[in-house]
Amino acid sequence: MGARWKGKGSEIAAASDPMSRIVANLQSSLIQSETYGLLSDKQWFQLSLEEAFYLSHDLKCLKIIGEDKCPKNDDEVWQYMKSKKTMFPDFYKAYSHFRTKNWVVRSGSQYGVDYVAYRHHPTLVHSEYAVLVSSEGAGNESPRLKVWSDFHCTIRLCGSVAKTLLVLNIKKNGHDASLPSCLEKFNVGELTIRRWNPERCREDEQTIKNGKSKSPI
Repeated sequence: MGARWKGKGSEIAAASDPMSRIVANLQSSLIQSETYGLLSDKQWFQLSLEEAFYLSHDLKCLKIIGEDKCPKNDDEVWQYMKSKKTMFPDFYKAYSHFRTKNWVVRSGSQYGVDYVAYRHHPTLVHSEYAVLVSSEGAGNESPRLKVWSDFHCTIRLCGSVAKTLLVLNIKKNGHDASLPSCLEKFNVGELTIRRWNPERCREDEQTIKNGKSKSPI
C-alpha cells in the first residue's frame, strides 16, 4: 500500500521540500528562539510526552522547566516522563525510530492504535501505517492482539481506512530503562500485518499461471 497524496501536486511539493529540511529548519528556529516547556500537573500538554522529549533530548531545541522554575536535564525529564507513563521508554523508542527516518508521527487513538505514521507533512499525504507498540518483559507486554477477535477487528479497521498495520516490537536485550542512555541498547523489530483475501490470492495465482506479472501490494 503506497502513499496516498492529498490533491494534485502534493507529491511534487513533498519532493521539493523533504521532511529532513523541514525538521532542520524547525530545529534551527527553536534553538534560536530559546524555546522552553513547563512541567506541571496543572497544565495541559500541547506536546505529547514523546514529542517533548524528542525535541529536548534528540534535537536539543527545547528546554524543559520544572515547577521550581529550574531547567531540567535529560535524566530528570526522563524520570518525569516515566512517572506519567509506565511504558514511556518503549513508546519513545518506537516514536524516535520513525522520527530518525524523517517520518511524521501522530497519535493513533482515532484508529484504535498507538501511532499513525506519515511519509511527509499531513497536509500533503495521508498516513500509511497504523502502529502498535509491543514490548518484552514482565509488566510491559501490550494487551493488544492477544485474541483473534482483536486481531481481526484491528486489521479490518486498518484496511477500511487504507492503512497498513505495523507492529513495532521493542527488544530491551536485558537492559533496564532507568536512564535515557538505554535507548541505544534497545532494538526495534518491525512486523507488517495485512488481511488475507482468498479471492485476491486466487486472482494472483491465476495471473501468475497465465505468465503475467503482478505488482506487489
